[in-house]
Amino acid sequence: MDVGVIVTDTHGHFVGSLGREDFHVFDNGSEQTITDFAAIDQPGQIVLLIEAGPAVYLLESSHLKAAYSLLNGLSSNDSVALIHYNNAPQTVLDFTVDKRAVASALQLLQFNLGFGSLNLSSSLSSVVDSLTHVPGKKTIVLLSTGIDTSPENESSLVLQKLKTSGIRLLAVSLVGELRASVSAGKKKSSMERPTPGQQEFAEADQWLRQLAEATGGRAYFPTNTKELRVIYEQISQLVRHEYSLAFAPPSRDGFTHLIEVRVSLPPARALKGSPVFRVDHRQAYLAPPSDKP
Repeated sequence: MDVGVIVTDTHGHFVGSLGREDFHVFDNGSEQTITDFAAIDQPGQIVLLIEAGPAVYLLESSHLKAAYSLLNGLSSNDSVALIHYNNAPQTVLDFTVDKRAVASALQLLQFNLGFGSLNLSSSLSSVVDSLTHVPGKKTIVLLSTGIDTSPENESSLVLQKLKTSGIRLLAVSLVGELRASVSAGKKKSSMERPTPGQQEFAEADQWLRQLAEATGGRAYFPTNTKELRVIYEQISQLVRHEYSLAFAPPSRDGFTHLIEVRVSLPPARALKGSPVFRVDHRQAYLAPPSDKP
């Protein structure tokens, strides 16, 4: 079983100096022997999934321009696909290493002006399914308010898919400036219905966190363009660099097993400043079924 692990320092920078002996992998709480280890720096397959609603339409000057920082930070052989969603996902551009083509496609995106249909969970579920047979390291970079009008059962379904998919999700919230306008009592007359309130935004933030954490990813909540550029620069590192750990599943029971990865430095190295690491990885995997009839 392969587990991709991102280790970052307090500044959000990838820590690339760790070895096999620094990692400990647990399956349902029981430590497992790491059978294979590698520090991976390889081309990534990145899906840029963008909410096609008023948040992007109103904030296009900041969010979409800042997204170019992500494209500029990617390697020349990283592939990017562009998909937007409201009621359902729609592929704007299939995987390509041509970042100029992606930037041009971003400029041509069309957005709805109402919050009536933002089916985040069902759209994300469809995207995860479409990536099943895509080879290599896969990351979804989600630009979204987190507002979700999908049927209730879709949320639990997509969480389960994300936990066991091996796809990392990095979510960037779009509501920073919208939240500020709500606090100031401002309204957008062009909306089909009023902008969501603070409680709805809080619930949307929590949903983005849950989606990202299920995959060992991150959720970001920028409040201005400067923060956006820093976030996208960090994301461009995270989609490419990771540690790959492997262990043999302890049982073939066909059930979902929880994964935990810890980083623990030997005392001699830990005394050199006692670094604080953040460790991100997927939460679970689906064990293979038994061969017995």
